[in-house]
Amino acid sequence: MLIVDQSTRAREHVALRSMFAARKRIFVDLLKQDLPVLADRYEIDHLDGPDATYLIVTDAEGEHLASARLLPTTGPASTGGPYRNLFPRPEFRGPDISELTHVCCTPDAGPRVRRRARDGLLHGLVGHALANGIRSFVGVADHGWIARATRLGCACRPLGAGGMCEGRAVLAFAIDIDSGTPARLAAAGVADPGPIGRGAS
Repeated sequence: MLIVDQSTRAREHVALRSMFAARKRIFVDLLKQDLPVLADRYEIDHLDGPDATYLIVTDAEGEHLASARLLPTTGPASTGGPYRNLFPRPEFRGPDISELTHVCCTPDAGPRVRRRARDGLLHGLVGHALANGIRSFVGVADHGWIARATRLGCACRPLGAGGMCEGRAVLAFAIDIDSGTPARLAAAGVADPGPIGRGAS
């Protein structure tokens, strides 16, 4: 698990490059979302700036397996970006609330590796939150994503009435984090996987 912010970007270029490539393949090629693409290979938008923090699960070679982007909710471009209207109340912003976006797993690995990478990312997000005083993650997703997060032990709750984005029904959500969250993940079968190798199936 890598935690990459402005201070560590230069030395984590392998993980970042492969993460941006995976984001393009998933969000643009597979999900057909209208997002900016650099050099016909990397999905990078205006929020991938100095305020972004990335949690990246990598294989032994440092290549991306799973990742998420965290943004502060106190800046002018935060809390939903183009979905700002889905966050109707100011209490969903603050120094102890981070915006969770661009959660993805690499499409190249087999299902066992993807599952272990997903589990490692979930534990990494919770550990990062507990270590940094983050009490909630907020974001925007479709109902299926929110239902899956709930099944995996996340205390996920909807915010507001939702809306439409590119023909999809989406909803603002909050995932609340506390000292009991790791146990809830474990009870749902999400175990900290330890080292992950891409070669497994």
